[in-house]
Amino acid sequence: MLGPISQGMVLAGLVLMVFNVISIARFVRNQHDILTGEGVAWLGYVVLVFTVCFALTYAIIFFQNFSEFSIGLILLGGSAFVTIVLQWIFALVGSIKSNTRSLAEALSSIIDARDRDLRGHSRHVELISGLIYDALPEEERESINRVNLEYAAIFHDLGKLGVPEEVLNKPGKLSKREWAAIRKHPRIGSDILAPVHSFEGITDWIAYHHERIDGRGYYHIAGDDIPLGARILAVADVFSAVFMRRPYKEADSYDECIEILKEAAGTQLDAHLVEVFCSIPREKVMACSHVLGDNA
Repeated sequence: MLGPISQGMVLAGLVLMVFNVISIARFVRNQHDILTGEGVAWLGYVVLVFTVCFALTYAIIFFQNFSEFSIGLILLGGSAFVTIVLQWIFALVGSIKSNTRSLAEALSSIIDARDRDLRGHSRHVELISGLIYDALPEEERESINRVNLEYAAIFHDLGKLGVPEEVLNKPGKLSKREWAAIRKHPRIGSDILAPVHSFEGITDWIAYHHERIDGRGYYHIAGDDIPLGARILAVADVFSAVFMRRPYKEADSYDECIEILKEAAGTQLDAHLVEVFCSIPREKVMACSHVLGDNA
């Protein structure tokens, strides 16, 4: 029979292992985004299976009343060690994600700065895209990853780095050649990110965010052939573009923007996604405008 001290140590170890199982399950569930990559995701499941087995071993030892005091001591120490290591790993990954996010936002600021009329636009598109994602039915949310969508929004205009600044900031009407240069920016952005394996899941969203539902977009892809992520970006991009103040026009009001989106639904934009966006409370949408500064 296990003595009271041994029982207490084994029980404490069992509680810690149950905590570890829950922590790992949550961790693994959230590791399918562009920051951690799909290539090592299977290792998380292996760790989870072994942790579950370890927890079951604790339960067997506790309920079968093994008599060795050393069993309780070793198992308690082992579970404490695993807990510390896991918390270190979680904190490390969180730090990496935070730093990567800061770098991405800094790059998006550089992109927006090249077009003086669109400062804050990329962050605005990111926030609006997040609202749309959160308002989607659960089955649609499960088909894409929120973190991936955020990064796609931040980088959706990355290709403008390949467009001459005099074209981006030209006050008058663009020539056919200049307009052709502008139309290349989604593909340029996709090509810039293509060598980065972690971003391969969002390159198509960036490449096709100017496609139209009726097939009259840059690359003539229509309807559901346009990736869902790209369709979400399109709605957020159009709303942000018409909502922002420009030197040649005042910012449209929220109601005017909503009417513009509704008019574009079914032709330029996905009608379902426009409906989803219009269902989002006005105050949530307006709260995103703080990133636009003087352009709001």
